[in-house]
Amino acid sequence: MIVDSTKTFCPTILSDIVKTDWRPSLSVPSYKHPPRDALGMASGAPQNNSQMACGAEIPGFLDALLQDFPAPLSPESPLPWKAPGTTLSQEEVEAELAELAMGFLSSRNAPPSLAAALTHEAISHLLKTDLSEFRKLPRQEEEDDDEEEEKAPMTLLDAKGLARRFFNQLWEVCDQWQKQVPLTAWTPQRQWLVSIHAIRNTRRKMEDRHVFLPTFNQLFGLSDLIDRAYFAVFDGHGGVDAARYAAVHVHTNAAHQPELPTDPAGALKEAFRRTDEMFLWKAKRERLQSGTTGVCALITGTTLHVAWLGDSQVILVQQGQVVKLMEPHKPERQDEKARIEALGGFVSFMDCWRVNGTLAVSRAIGDVFQKPYVSGEADAASWELTGFEDYLLLACDGFFDVVPHQEVTSLVHNHLVRQQGCGLHVAEDLVAAARERGSHDNITVMVVFLRDPQELLKSKIQGTGNSQADVRSQNLLSGFSEPETNTPQRS
Repeated sequence: MIVDSTKTFCPTILSDIVKTDWRPSLSVPSYKHPPRDALGMASGAPQNNSQMACGAEIPGFLDALLQDFPAPLSPESPLPWKAPGTTLSQEEVEAELAELAMGFLSSRNAPPSLAAALTHEAISHLLKTDLSEFRKLPRQEEEDDDEEEEKAPMTLLDAKGLARRFFNQLWEVCDQWQKQVPLTAWTPQRQWLVSIHAIRNTRRKMEDRHVFLPTFNQLFGLSDLIDRAYFAVFDGHGGVDAARYAAVHVHTNAAHQPELPTDPAGALKEAFRRTDEMFLWKAKRERLQSGTTGVCALITGTTLHVAWLGDSQVILVQQGQVVKLMEPHKPERQDEKARIEALGGFVSFMDCWRVNGTLAVSRAIGDVFQKPYVSGEADAASWELTGFEDYLLLACDGFFDVVPHQEVTSLVHNHLVRQQGCGLHVAEDLVAAARERGSHDNITVMVVFLRDPQELLKSKIQGTGNSQADVRSQNLLSGFSEPETNTPQRS
């Protein structure tokens, strides 16, 4: 079943307020375009009809691609995409090339399963080849850094040359599949209704990034029977580099954790830690100083797993009530304050509570000059889905600083009433509400419907939210006794 949605992994922000751009047949993450509302229509079409539609699209897509690119690129041919920087470490290659391919294929309206399967196949072939011709010697200052840290020099590869080789590898896969498409490209997908809206607001730059990846299994070649979908919001500070990096690498690192099948929450935690470590290496060699908070959700079968760093947040709404799955990492939290002070840092109030008088978050990816006070260790929780959950909402602090959790349900309900049960533009309304309430920060909101909005409206289970629901969920995080099925499992 084709996931009907449009989405970006880590797009370049070109406009202030991004309008809706929804087309029923396009669902592959796009990297080249400004972020839009991500709109995935949860239709009631039978699965075999969806597969037939996808089957009709695949040959036509491959024919059109190979007509526009009748041969591999020559050394003189211009690249069809922008190289991901100047150099890449070997550990960065897979995620960065996946970004290129998925963005390119998305821009050409590739069916989603096909785009993910093509990308996985091309990367798998490329990584089995000898890439030594792309190796670049580190600059002298990088060698000096390595000597100071007593580490072996990092292997760096020429990003432009690698991008050219990769396109030719992708072309070869397309050429082979034009003759016979493997079954992996026909994999039916669960349909999602996801609404995403992001604005720069009054800030000079847009430093948020977000990810919606319904084809998680296909992109990473996971062949088990567990359905997986990944959602994330990253809120950068001091520049966009860390947020962009996290939006590209966290899910890739999670996919390669050995514990992913048995402990997805643990895999997400390790993915955050590993991404932080990788970005710190990049920050040192490229003289970057940015950082990013982040929150991600991975739905595996009937279980929701969330992980987070900093003050980006995710909430779950179940039968009209807010379930608080997490506690943001802020310097004023007593446990965070104690951790920072034990390391020799301090927390002070300067218009808000800040770590060492600078950052208003106590955990983040990056912030190389604030380590170890600003930790890269994520927290995680899991929640068994029963089928009575309404939706997830992921957002940055630009939203949650001005919109309390308990008011989310009334805002969503009012939107559904006005739109007669259509949730396609609900994120746009939520962002507008935050802006009207005085938020000057970048604002990103993602709403993932777990039930049909029409059903939510008809059943009248959407209320205004109430303090009791929020108190109950806070009690869950504080260890109060509750039924096990209603308790997020923390790790």
